Amino acid sequence: MKPLALLTLLLVLLPPARLHAQEATPPENPVITSLKGLHDITVTNLLKTAEMLDEKMYAYRPTDEVRTAGQILAHVANAQFFFCATAAGEANPNTRNYEETATTRDAILAALKDGFDYCTGVYARLTDAEGSQMRDLFGRKMAASAILAFNAAHNYEHYGNLVTYMRLNGIVPPSSM
Repeated sequence: MKPLALLTLLLVLLPPARLHAQEATPPENPVITSLKGLHDITVTNLLKTAEMLDEKMYAYRPTDEVRTAGQILAHVANAQFFFCATAAGEANPNTRNYEETATTRDAILAALKDGFDYCTGVYARLTDAEGSQMRDLFGRKMAASAILAFNAAHNYEHYGNLVTYMRLNGIVPPSSM
């Protein structure tokens, strides 16, 4: 008798739940919108990191074989232009190599903001249909949306480097606050 009561309850509740799920309107470009949400998380963590570190931490590197925190952030700035331009099918608008030219905290922070602003513009105009178009990335054909996902993964990779640098110096990273 109990299984029958449970089945009856499910049958009574299921139609309203299905109706409610159908009422939610998906965004116009759900794939690009979702990828932008992922990108925005990385942007938040990286910008908070860049803003909270002082000039001394920008010069910090745990060993001579790795980039400084500032070089990592400058590298991420370069990457924003590269990945987002590639995904958009555009020429890279950045003509500077920030790892070589941005040497102060303020210059690196400005470069990082410029790179993120550029990507925000790409996300704003890219559609899911365009996101399915194949592009060349590192000698491989990839969908534009996959290139955007690669960029988010790349951002997370380097945020992870910075988290280690911060932890080694007794700094709580933004994602742990």
